[in-house]
Amino acid sequence: MTVDDAKHRVIADIAEVGAMTRETARRYENVFSGFRNELDAVIGETQTMAEAALATMAMVEAAASAVRVSYPHQPKLGCHDGCASCCHLFVAIPPGISTAIAGHIRETFEPERQDALIAKLSAAASAIAEVENPLWARVRCPLLDDADRCTIYSVRPLTCRAFTSRSEAVCRKLVFETDPKSEAGVDQNPAHYRLHVEATHALIDAARNRGLPSGQTGFVAALLAELCPTANPVEKDGPVETDGQAPPS
Repeated sequence: MTVDDAKHRVIADIAEVGAMTRETARRYENVFSGFRNELDAVIGETQTMAEAALATMAMVEAAASAVRVSYPHQPKLGCHDGCASCCHLFVAIPPGISTAIAGHIRETFEPERQDALIAKLSAAASAIAEVENPLWARVRCPLLDDADRCTIYSVRPLTCRAFTSRSEAVCRKLVFETDPKSEAGVDQNPAHYRLHVEATHALIDAARNRGLPSGQTGFVAALLAELCPTANPVEKDGPVETDGQAPPS
């Protein structure tokens, strides 16, 4: 065996694996465009934006679950039941989400519980309005129960679904100890996050194509307006300039 023969075999092996890697990368990117195409088709069959939001939640949950099961070396998450640091961050939502959640609340919350929630939403909306930039707000979500569990977990907003963290301690530090105006954030699971970005923009585009308001809004004010139209939530928690996902990472 000559040196040239050995070099040839090594180079050929590297070239083959390189080609496979490029093809895998191409197919990886196609996962997200394919997801968006399927989601757009599903949304196109819905009659209302609330139906579109529920369908989107179901689609993104299935896709995110497939990522966790199918992709190797997925990071171990620090998120767990009762972990609620991120539930103090401002949440922006695309069209349809607040209407879908309001419908769920009307069906599952008794009247007294709805009244109590409206009072909490009103107080939270006022607190957010006092902050110069709503993205800097640190206000406990009115939908947390006394044990810090989400009371609408099955229909929680896409933003909440998108957020992932490897460390509860990092989240606590970000929310409760870090200057909200800083650029600090929590690293997100890339594939999981991208699915939720696609889902968010799918709802935005669907609303725009239907001639409906397509801007994202603050979750607290939007849900308050759905449950109590006379509440007149402050405009500051209304349309916001954000991608609707988790805080910058």
